Amino acid sequence: MELTVVMPCLNEAETIEVCIRKALACMKEHGIEGEVLIADNGSTDGSQQLARDAGARVVHVEEKGYGNALMGGIRAARGKYVIMGDADDSYDFTSLMPFVEQLRDGAELVMGNRFKGGIAPGAMPPLHRYLGNPVLSFIGRLFFPSKIGDFHCGLRGFRRESILRLGLQTGGMEFASEMVVKATLQGLDVREVPTTLSPDGRSRPPHLRSWRDGWRHLRFLLLYSPRWLFFIPGLVLMTLGLVAGTALTFGPVEIGELAFDVDTLVGASAAVVIGFQAMLFAVFTHVYAAEEGFLPESRRVRKLVSIVTLEKGLVVGGLLALAGIVGLVMSLVHWQVRSFGELNPRESLRIVVPAATALIMSFQTIFASLFVSILGIRRTRETAVDVAAKAAEEAAEAVTRADSKA
Repeated sequence: MELTVVMPCLNEAETIEVCIRKALACMKEHGIEGEVLIADNGSTDGSQQLARDAGARVVHVEEKGYGNALMGGIRAARGKYVIMGDADDSYDFTSLMPFVEQLRDGAELVMGNRFKGGIAPGAMPPLHRYLGNPVLSFIGRLFFPSKIGDFHCGLRGFRRESILRLGLQTGGMEFASEMVVKATLQGLDVREVPTTLSPDGRSRPPHLRSWRDGWRHLRFLLLYSPRWLFFIPGLVLMTLGLVAGTALTFGPVEIGELAFDVDTLVGASAAVVIGFQAMLFAVFTHVYAAEEGFLPESRRVRKLVSIVTLEKGLVVGGLLALAGIVGLVMSLVHWQVRSFGELNPRESLRIVVPAATALIMSFQTIFASLFVSILGIRRTRETAVDVAAKAAEEAAEAVTRADSKA
């Protein structure tokens, strides 16, 4: 079978029949051997029987959620290609050929683009059309090397085996973003074709909840991009803290009528520490996510981890600790000069704050080096297990060949 059209269904009695008939008519018109599969997510309005009567195959998906329903349908599909679309009659199932042609041409994921194909009046709320979809799609293109203009189009086609290999896990509406992000990160051939969007034919409100589901999409994009979640904000914060702290260490800074002094120096120190910690978290996340298969391995991170060994981390951390101790000793000398009496905070804090910051960063560096080294031990162990398993397989094959000859 070449094509399976998968439609998630939760109480779609008003529109499911017309969607199925359109998809079947399109396949019949173009001589496509295919099927329509309804992934029912617990309908109570008789949608299942209506779907069967219209010529579709129905599978029940126990776990609730848009993503769970679609994954259940994709796993049950018999076609080489799958085209998924909502069963609310908002997508035109009579125009599936642009997707099929791209898939036949070698594409692994073909996204519809409603902004290029046309959005009928009343088909998309203004909040989604002018804010939600454009902003989230822009963030997706910014965070990941993707050219997709409509991240959340519900009509899309793909090679079934290629998508199953991605290991998609989200069960809600963010499933749409996960598919695009993981396909892009894994280097799949992702293309885009124009498609249209019409007002859905249901009398009830849609399942989509604008703010809740929009946040879930944004949260997913952030969690799958440690660079934008941790590294870039941390780098900006640390850089600002270093610049401000360095300037304030030598004395107050006046900009117009504003005067910045030791209180700002304390804030700059905090910015340096927080920024440095965020950058370390970016490295931790990349290494761990690559090991668990959530994200592809980053060459830059792998090179950084190979350069910043435990020994080098301990040396850098030791030097920072030494600088911090020197600063504390200088603060004691400064106190001694004042006969251990009352100090002027504007003078003493310019010594104590940088010293304390260096000490904090020294321990952060040492602990980070130890943690990355622990992950490295896991990688080495897994590699050793793989080598042993391969050797065992080769030995078993050798025995089998010897028995065959005998």
